[in-house]
Amino acid sequence: MSQPVLRVVLGDQCSRTLSALADLDPARDVVLMAEVIGECTYVRHHRQKIALVLSAMRHFARALAARGVRVDYVRLDDADNSGTLRGEVMRAVARHRPTRIVATEPGEWRVREDMRGWGEAAGVPVAILDDTRFICSIAEFAAWAEGRKALRMEYFYREMRRRTGLLMDGDAPAGGRWNLDAENRKRLPDDVHPPAPFRVEPDAITREVIDLVAARFPDHWGGLESFAWPVTAKDAEAALDRFIADRLPRFGDYQDAMAEGESTLFHSLLSTSLNLGLLLPLDVCRGAEAAWREGRAPLNAVEGFIRQILGWREYVRGLYWLKMPEYARLNALGADRSLPAFYWTADSSMACLDAVVRQTRDLAYAHHIQRLMVTGNFALLAGIDPAEVNDWYLCVYADAFEWVELPNTHGMAIHADGGIMASKPYAASGKYIDRMSDHCRHCRYDVREAVGERACPFNALYWDFLARHRARFASNPRMAQMYRTMDRMDGAKVAAMRRQATAFLDRVAPRKAAAA
Repeated sequence: MSQPVLRVVLGDQCSRTLSALADLDPARDVVLMAEVIGECTYVRHHRQKIALVLSAMRHFARALAARGVRVDYVRLDDADNSGTLRGEVMRAVARHRPTRIVATEPGEWRVREDMRGWGEAAGVPVAILDDTRFICSIAEFAAWAEGRKALRMEYFYREMRRRTGLLMDGDAPAGGRWNLDAENRKRLPDDVHPPAPFRVEPDAITREVIDLVAARFPDHWGGLESFAWPVTAKDAEAALDRFIADRLPRFGDYQDAMAEGESTLFHSLLSTSLNLGLLLPLDVCRGAEAAWREGRAPLNAVEGFIRQILGWREYVRGLYWLKMPEYARLNALGADRSLPAFYWTADSSMACLDAVVRQTRDLAYAHHIQRLMVTGNFALLAGIDPAEVNDWYLCVYADAFEWVELPNTHGMAIHADGGIMASKPYAASGKYIDRMSDHCRHCRYDVREAVGERACPFNALYWDFLARHRARFASNPRMAQMYRTMDRMDGAKVAAMRRQATAFLDRVAPRKAAAA
């Protein structure tokens, strides 16, 4: 047999169309897949996240083998497992003596930097190919961004609509408007009950992985009992079909809503399948578009859903690769407080925040408004150290890979990038949460109060945030009204809110320098 090409497939690359497999010769080549402790522990991932990736990998390896592909699969508990991707590549090179190594570009900066050193370490050439599963390549995004003063997602999204033809009527957007977000901000009525989310009951492979994770990672956060994620392309496609039929029609109206006891509302829960490669983003968008064109879902729902994928998902990936590694180190607002313990314990006594943390612990999932306007908004207002915030988000969600987590957290949620992503911080008082949810009905705090023992902490924190950062934001047209409102307030009330905010933060999130 001639010497093989060693084709490396990472845990989030479970796609039959992966570029590293495009010209695979089953009679000659070897596919390496390796479960390694280093990837499970570089942050303390939620146990469902670890189980999801390992199960998807094992199912994908089995599917490749069924096609006659030679798969060199290294399990986490293999006695000789080196514990690192590089170590397993080097061991595979020693076993197979390949002529070269072929890989698809990874989703995280640290992995790409390591991958660039594989060739010298192994003594064979390494080809790192574009990840063609995305709709916009890294190079195409860089070309779009070149020379622009502001990299706003809305303009990128319009360009992607034109390029793909999604929701276009000739040269114009379907319905005459690019963005129907204004129609998608309804609170969930008491008499609207979302359908139960799609579940995949764990098969023998997944149960084996769950047992392995429970045994190997007993101290990692998060429950395993509710695990029901798709781990194969077939199951992911079934989840997509169910979403389009049952949830997409009302997704738009209630995509920004929150409600006690409702973890998923009308959201798709497809982000894990997309980020693992079980679904391709263009296929998902086309499926949603077909539902609108066939009269099975309204335009506001379909446009809002497609914007999340064609717009945000592609945009944050492009921004990540354009700005890394410096992007991760930005701290434009000088945030320096420690992450409160209640991000892990769910005992803040704030009903909204505790509901999100409990849900995240149990399901490894929260939808975008819960992440942005509850846990993210609190971290922004409180001035939590961006590194700690980013680590938390990367740890706790099953769909979190750094290319998608970091820009959404760093740029959107906590404005640590100083406005590269968003023209204003997504700061809000308790009024926003009360408007979009029923959490305040069940809270020990009073959302109508800003000062006193029963006052909602979000209120004092909000006005203190505006006061702290007045020099930066007062001239921002989108924030000028809030500063005019603050200027009309009684000065003694503003001072009292600021004292209350500082005392609260000193108790729950001390400054890191003081804690050292």
